[in-house]
Amino acid sequence: MYRKRLAAAVLLAATLTGAFAPVAAAHQTDPVQRRLDLLVERDGVPGALAYDGRVTRTSGVADVDAGRPMVDERGRFRLASNTKAFTAAAVMRLVADGRLDLGDRAGAHVPQLAHSGITVRQLLKQTSGLPEYTALVDWSRPGTPEDYLALALDEKPVFAPGTDWGYSNTNYLVLGMVIDEVSGVGFRTYVERTILRPLRLDDTYWPAPGELTLRGPHARNYGVHPAYPEAGRVDVTELPAYEFGASGGLVSTPGDLNAFWDGLFGGRLLPGWAVRLMTGDTTDVGGRDVYPAGSRYGYGVASVPLSCGGVYWGHGGDLPGGSVGGGRATGGRGTVTVYTTTWAAEGDSLRHLQGAVDAALCARSR
Repeated sequence: MYRKRLAAAVLLAATLTGAFAPVAAAHQTDPVQRRLDLLVERDGVPGALAYDGRVTRTSGVADVDAGRPMVDERGRFRLASNTKAFTAAAVMRLVADGRLDLGDRAGAHVPQLAHSGITVRQLLKQTSGLPEYTALVDWSRPGTPEDYLALALDEKPVFAPGTDWGYSNTNYLVLGMVIDEVSGVGFRTYVERTILRPLRLDDTYWPAPGELTLRGPHARNYGVHPAYPEAGRVDVTELPAYEFGASGGLVSTPGDLNAFWDGLFGGRLLPGWAVRLMTGDTTDVGGRDVYPAGSRYGYGVASVPLSCGGVYWGHGGDLPGGSVGGGRATGGRGTVTVYTTTWAAEGDSLRHLQGAVDAALCARSR
């Protein structure tokens, strides 16, 4: 969602490379590690991590000032838009239980959309045409989902519902409101009951209102704070994540996120037909937003082609202080999470992040 770069991390990485030349030489033979090192040494990312369920690879540091080593797969980080896959899975749980229909008008559950023809399916697929709300919010003060939706509805629709594809956090803001109304317990509680507990994702949580810090071990994050952009690039570890809600508010670990992808696509959360709908009713999004050629967007999940053939299914996410990529590959080639401690969603940094995902998942094909 926001910006990048920190030169001090590059200087520290260069120092470490000179001090541990044999390690650096070994890194050159590991395609995943090589891309993590490129993120740090060339792109100015303070810290980067890749976890494939067996091996944790890191580069850079967890804290630029202290020089603390990068955390491992147990370190907490903000999932950002990976949260959308959890929200989509919760919606599909309601559908599977007969409590919601994909063709339902969102306005039947969200009064602010009472006069709109937007459906639950269009929200999941990012084809509603709703404008992006996050660029309109004053992040220096808390608001409600109703407040944020009102900001979006004051803008002109990007396109008529169902006529195009356009990534908008507003779609998942609304889906959270739909879950609130249909489940009767609020989307956070419903996600906990139907996803986090069944998969035993004990290190994954929704931040409480006013909670700005990350619980447990974690790296520091660096970027442009959404509430104080005039300050430039700063430490943005503390963010009002409760406000990010159903579109981006979850906190997790690489280990838990991998377990979620395995649980979702391995059939432990939903019946097979529901997962097939999520991955079968898709839109070609190659070359749009952050998606490379051949990518497709389904219901809160996207497929990205692999260089070794097939695809992986995941989502990805970006916040001022981090970017996340990864997911579960087809053909039983495993699951991986890669993340950085600053925004890395364009140019070389995006290619290196996505390259680390590809290298990790293709390693099992060689």
